[in-house]
Amino acid sequence: MAKVASIPAHRSFADALSTGLLRTYGADGLARGRILLPTNRAVRTLTEAFVRLSGGGLLLPRLIPIGDPELGDRIGAALDHADSALPPAIPALERQLKLASMLAEGGRSAAEALRLAADLGRTLDTLEVEQVEPAALRALASDSGELAAHWERMLGELSLLFTRWPEALAEDGLVDLARRRNLLLGQLERRWKDDPPPGFTIAAGITTTAPAVAGLLRRISRLPGGQVVLPALAMQKEMPDAEWDALIPEEGAPEVTHPQYHLRLLLDRMGVSRAEVETWGAGGRGAARAERGRAAANAMASARFSDKWNRLDPPERRVSGVRAMELPDPASEAMAIAIALREAIEEDGATAALVTPDRALAGRTAAILRRWGIEADDSAGRPLLQSPPGSLLAAMIEALADQFAPVPLLALLKHPLVGGEGEARGEWLAAVRRLDIALRGPRPEEGIKGIDRHIARLQRGREEAEAAWTTIRPLLDPLDAAFASVKTLADLMAAMREGAQILAADRVWKGTAGRQAAELIARVETAPQAATLVLERTEWPTVLGELFDGETVRPSYGGHPRIQILGLLEARLQQSDLMIMGGLNEGSWPPTPSPDPWLAPRLRRDLGLPPLDYRIGLAAHDFMSALGAPRVLISRALRDGRAPTVASRFWLRLEAMTDGITRETRIPALAAMIDKGAPKPPFARPAPAPPAADRPGTIYVTDVDRLKADPFAYYAKSMLRLRPLDPVDAEHHAAWKGSAVHDVLEAWFKQDNCDPATLRHRAETMVSDDAIHPMLRALWRPRLLEAIDWIAERTAADQRAGRTPIAAEAQGSVDLAGVRLKGIADRIDRSDDGLVILDYKTGKPPTFDAVNSGYRLQLTLLGVIAEDGGFGTEMKSIAGLEYWSLAKNKEGGQGYRQPASRQPIDDLLQRTRDIFRALAAGFLTGSEPFKALVHPEFAPYGDYDQLMRRDEWYGRE
Repeated sequence: MAKVASIPAHRSFADALSTGLLRTYGADGLARGRILLPTNRAVRTLTEAFVRLSGGGLLLPRLIPIGDPELGDRIGAALDHADSALPPAIPALERQLKLASMLAEGGRSAAEALRLAADLGRTLDTLEVEQVEPAALRALASDSGELAAHWERMLGELSLLFTRWPEALAEDGLVDLARRRNLLLGQLERRWKDDPPPGFTIAAGITTTAPAVAGLLRRISRLPGGQVVLPALAMQKEMPDAEWDALIPEEGAPEVTHPQYHLRLLLDRMGVSRAEVETWGAGGRGAARAERGRAAANAMASARFSDKWNRLDPPERRVSGVRAMELPDPASEAMAIAIALREAIEEDGATAALVTPDRALAGRTAAILRRWGIEADDSAGRPLLQSPPGSLLAAMIEALADQFAPVPLLALLKHPLVGGEGEARGEWLAAVRRLDIALRGPRPEEGIKGIDRHIARLQRGREEAEAAWTTIRPLLDPLDAAFASVKTLADLMAAMREGAQILAADRVWKGTAGRQAAELIARVETAPQAATLVLERTEWPTVLGELFDGETVRPSYGGHPRIQILGLLEARLQQSDLMIMGGLNEGSWPPTPSPDPWLAPRLRRDLGLPPLDYRIGLAAHDFMSALGAPRVLISRALRDGRAPTVASRFWLRLEAMTDGITRETRIPALAAMIDKGAPKPPFARPAPAPPAADRPGTIYVTDVDRLKADPFAYYAKSMLRLRPLDPVDAEHHAAWKGSAVHDVLEAWFKQDNCDPATLRHRAETMVSDDAIHPMLRALWRPRLLEAIDWIAERTAADQRAGRTPIAAEAQGSVDLAGVRLKGIADRIDRSDDGLVILDYKTGKPPTFDAVNSGYRLQLTLLGVIAEDGGFGTEMKSIAGLEYWSLAKNKEGGQGYRQPASRQPIDDLLQRTRDIFRALAAGFLTGSEPFKALVHPEFAPYGDYDQLMRRDEWYGRE
């Protein structure tokens, strides 16, 4: 008769198991037995439970993991006998490269082949675990007429690979980890059948439904001294027979998302009925009341049986000791969880754990705990690409793949491992900051030479940029050379190794993360398949991610002894005094099932494989087990970074059954207050009033409009000398386009004397520059050339009428109202009636109302300067003030001219003088405060909104 027991969910599995075994076999008898456990983490958990229980020295039984292929766990050495004559298992990385090499033969890119190889490896493992033979795949492939074309193609390829793959492994004397595990478990089951081991044999916490595992558990349950101990099996009182039978009905689909489905399937494959399962007698420390376990089981009832909630007695629906927190966002949730963890360990000897599949939430919580000097033991470790060596390699590959584009280049140069240490690091960062300023604006041409040309063309700050580039360029030249000949994956790994050494010397390989990165690069570089995988430059970052994403780094020492951060797999079989289940939203807990690109859902069903959503049932079982802790706190965020969230189905079930979980209000309130400072009075509209002696004695015509509409912005620009910076790798914005067109028109005058026949060629040369993005060139060129042709035609017509251009980009200045007024005229023409001042506009010109009301004075102020002889022309009379716009005209073409105003020129210029004198008397020679946003409708640019703290006062005055 089989001997099978279950430890209820309201008991800590590891503590109850260790207590029962010590009670049964005594301290002296433990060493004569063995315990089979699911994973290496479970071995550690049970060891800690025995240590807590013993209080002194204790000889433990042999603790042997049977291994989990999904975690990369290998079977314990105690079961892996040297005389098994089985070939070794192929390492996961080597298998991915071999499979990728096969997939690349079909014409796939290396990046796609590596991605599909990782998915294919998981699919092959699933087929091996479920003992599906190649013949079954071939039969499906030959009868797949109802499938979509892409599924049919993938199935055909999979059936070939599943046949070809064992042959490839046999040539190398290797075998898949999952297959080797099946063979070892099969050998062990047959050996123990003929020759039972001495002492006791316990299989504890193993819920894997694989046939090989089920066969071994069946054998152990029937051994003399053997027993199988399952976690949180719902017994008849919690789950009546009708519900149990409905998990795998004789007809219809099984309920794979139910938390008991995998246990039901395991018992069926073991040949054990639920009635044969006993309840484990020992309780261990930290057990909750039995009602909690029954309530958790009732809450997980399938939808067709949930009507029983109405018939349950109140104790059967009560979850005393469980509280819920709903926080506004993930940051608040992490803060609340960190506070709860810190508060829990204030009690002597108390333990606390955060259980969550949300790695972002786990990382945030760990970071907050570090604020208080608490280094939590995070079982998942840290992704290698987030460690300093890994992030350096990623930044280096991004910069090289993108041909030293500004954003990835600056990210690489600012990396903490680049630029030396001590004073040298400070000097390096100073040079990088100067280069950062130089690279603001549109992206330069590709490569190091593109940056050379960009810096040579700078009109402002070129000397500082050249000095910084002289410091930085010697580091990039050998780096560029190291990657110049990369063709294959092996070449890329060799270049990464050499490039990292160039950038950071031996610092990059120090510590656990550095050693792990070096070992990974070496394994890939020396793999035979790496020399056959040909890469494109654009694939480098993707390939790096495929190879490094699964690598995690665990610190060589443990964290806080009483705080843990656990994933769902790591949390199995253990409980703390306080269990916090975080991230209880749909898509997080339970996680969204990962798609299988190789097998359609129908094919998985036909092959007898578990459906993709069976993991929801495992997540539900984890939730049910964690609810059994003495104190439980469940939490969720009402919003993520994009939109409102949907509460987890497990959360909603608890809410529905209990008529509302008791809310935890104190900790969320603390989380909201912890970073909140003392209340501050509202910020008033800024209005600085420096003394007249400190005010500028010179003003440019382009700043007069700013001074009138937003005096504070003028103060910030002209007195504080604060200027907005363009973003790095910015779009070619309107101001850049305007400057480029002005440069063309200036050169046209100075070198061609405004010859209409040469203007189009100059514009075409400008727009064909390699520095301009091809998309911009394609969209802008037709409109630009149409407007340029219009300028050439208008100029030719004016010249025929006796109007002659006499200056371009002419600088002029006059003394007016006690200050120096300066300006640059785009073009000045001489006509029989006087001077005509032109202002080129790539967009629409100001309206007549804006000019007449005195808020667009740039052109009229240039007329004032010309009238007073400020441009050095013999003629001073003003015949016209014109805007030449390159925007669409009323007829739908490009380009039109518009006078500054309909007023007579003399009246307009006199009004402009009066307005300027008033402004100068108030702001430049007087004591008028520079008030912010006096006329916001004429202050469209928000360059200084943050400096003036606009949002804190605007609309309240």
